[in-house]
Amino acid sequence: MADLLYFTGTMDCGKSTLALQMDHNHKTRGRLGKIFTSNDRAGESTLSSRLGLEAAAIEVRPDFDFWQYVVDELTHGGRIDYVVCDEAQFYQREQVEQLARLVDELQIDVFCFGILTDFRAMLFPGSARLVELADRTELLQVEALCWCGERATHNARTVAGEMVTEGEQLVLGDMEDPENVVETAYEVLCRRHHRRKLTAARARATLSPEVLPFGGAG
Repeated sequence: MADLLYFTGTMDCGKSTLALQMDHNHKTRGRLGKIFTSNDRAGESTLSSRLGLEAAAIEVRPDFDFWQYVVDELTHGGRIDYVVCDEAQFYQREQVEQLARLVDELQIDVFCFGILTDFRAMLFPGSARLVELADRTELLQVEALCWCGERATHNARTVAGEMVTEGEQLVLGDMEDPENVVETAYEVLCRRHHRRKLTAARARATLSPEVLPFGGAG
């Protein structure tokens, strides 16, 4: 029986790396699949990881129809045993339902990867629907760390180093921005510091180096 699986975690916990590994593992066993993504940091139609790995992918826009795409491929003699779907939090609820239909009616395995909540600590619509429909949701075990050294559980959006909690849900930014060169950026925080809006930049500016973890490095 095919499965709809959702692998999730905070930003910077290795979701895209695992997506690429999943595709590799199935290909080496002779299975044929397709890779999909949406709004990847490396640009359109690319699945990339922070380790520098990447693969060509099909860009999922709001009007993309998974069911129609796969049926067309199969009708024209193609073969699809599985699909890998990265950045699945950005998918529409209807698209997640299409993925579930691929599993139930065509016996195609669907492996989705994404983050659960946005910078406001609210569920993305795509993630919410995946949690509702997935055969299994797995929390990735590679722990991202808050600047304080605790396990990061929340995604924060920053503008010039200051955490914001208002704005559009989808705004692309760069997590690797220690000097705040990019105006809009993201970082992961523990719940305590997300609630206090205490980012790494604010901590460095307001706390003594003696009380910062890792010797105040960063």
